Amino acid sequence: MSGLDDLDRPETPGGNAAAVGKVATVGKAASLGKAATVGNAAEHGGAGVAGDRPSSAARRAAADPVKALLHRHRALCERAVDPLEIAAGLEAHGVTVRTAARFRHRDVFSLAEEMYARVPRDADASPGPTDQPAPRGHTTWILLALLPGTLCATAVAGLRLTDGRPRLIAAVVGVLAVTLALRAALRRGPLSAAARVTGVWTCWLVGYALFGDGLLHAALAGGPDGLPDGTADGPWPVSVAPVLALALACAPAAGITHLFTVRARRKLAASRGLSDFSASVRPLLLGTFALFMGVLTALVALTGAVLGEPAAHPQALTLGALLMLARLLTVHGCTRAPTLVLAASAAAQAAALATLFACRLPGCGFLAAPVEAVIAACGPAGVPTAVCGIGALTLLAHAARRLTRASAHASTERSP
Repeated sequence: MSGLDDLDRPETPGGNAAAVGKVATVGKAASLGKAATVGNAAEHGGAGVAGDRPSSAARRAAADPVKALLHRHRALCERAVDPLEIAAGLEAHGVTVRTAARFRHRDVFSLAEEMYARVPRDADASPGPTDQPAPRGHTTWILLALLPGTLCATAVAGLRLTDGRPRLIAAVVGVLAVTLALRAALRRGPLSAAARVTGVWTCWLVGYALFGDGLLHAALAGGPDGLPDGTADGPWPVSVAPVLALALACAPAAGITHLFTVRARRKLAASRGLSDFSASVRPLLLGTFALFMGVLTALVALTGAVLGEPAAHPQALTLGALLMLARLLTVHGCTRAPTLVLAASAAAQAAALATLFACRLPGCGFLAAPVEAVIAACGPAGVPTAVCGIGALTLLAHAARRLTRASAHASTERSP
C-alpha cells in the first residue's frame, strides 16, 4: 500500500528535481565506467573497442607471457635438439637474464626449457647431428689440409735447386699452387667458413713475412738495389722459413680447430646453464690456442734448421697466432673483429714501409723516426712482431668473450 500511496501522492517541484538529478548522476557514472572499461581494453592490446573479448585476450596474454615469445621463435624451438640450443639462440637474439625475468623465469636457460617442452615434436623425428662425421669426410679434409704444406715444401726445394729463369718460373708456379691449395683447404673441413672477408689481408701479411723484413733492411741501407732472387743473402733478402712453417701448420690448425669444435659441442650438450658452459669452454679455448702455438714453435725451429735460415720465431709466432685466432673466430660466425684487426695490421706494416721511403724526400726525415727507433731496438723483425702481437692479443681477448658463448656453437655444426 505504501507503494500505491507514493504513486497517488502529488508530485512536488523539489522532488522532481531531485529525481532528475539522481538519474543524471547515475547515467553519467555508468557512461564514465563504460568508457574507462573500453579504454583499458584498448590499452592492453584488445582488437576492438566494445564487448568483453579484448579484455579476455589481454588477461590470457598476461597469464601466459611465454606464448608470444614462443610464437616469435617457433622455428628455432622446432629444430632445436635440446633446451640449451634454444637458450643459445635466445642469447644470440639479445635475450638476457633481465628479459627472462619479465617472462617469470630466473634465467635464460629456465625460459628455454619451458619453450622446448611446449613445442610439439614428432616421435619419429630424426636425431640431431652427431659429433662423429663420416670417415670419408675426415679423409678429404685431412688431405686438403696437408696439401699447402706439401706444395710449399716442393716449391722451396725447386727454388733451391734452380737458378736464373727456371727459378723465377718455379717461384711463380709455387706461389700459385700454394695459394690454390690453401684456398681449397679453407673451403672444406674445420677451417671452412661461410664468410670470406679476410683473404686480401691474409695474403698481404704472409707476403710481408716473405719479403717485408728484407725490404726494411734494404731500405735502411739505401736500397733495394734489385728484385728478390729467392735467397736470404741477395740484394732483397727473402725469409722462406717462416712461410714454410705457416704452410705446414695448416694441417695441425685444422685438426686443433676440429678438436675445439667437437669438445665445445659436447660441453654444450652436458652443461645445465649458459654460465656453466662459459666457465667450462674458456679453459678449452686457451688450451687449444696454447697447443697450436706449441706445434707452430716446433715447425718454425724445424724449417729454420733445415733451410739454414734464422728461425724468425718472434714474427712467425705472432703472425701464426694472429691468423689462427682470426680463422677460429670466422669459423664460428664472428667476422667483424678479425677483418678489422687483420686490416689494421696490414695497414700498419704498409705504413712502416712507406715511411722509410717517404723520409728520403726533402724535409720529411722525421717520418721514419718511429720505425727507425723500433728497428734500432729490436731489428727489422720488431715491426711485424709488434704489429701482429698487438693484433693477436686483441683477437685473443675477443675470442675469450665471444667463443665462450653458447650462441657461437649451437648454430655452428660443420661437417668436416
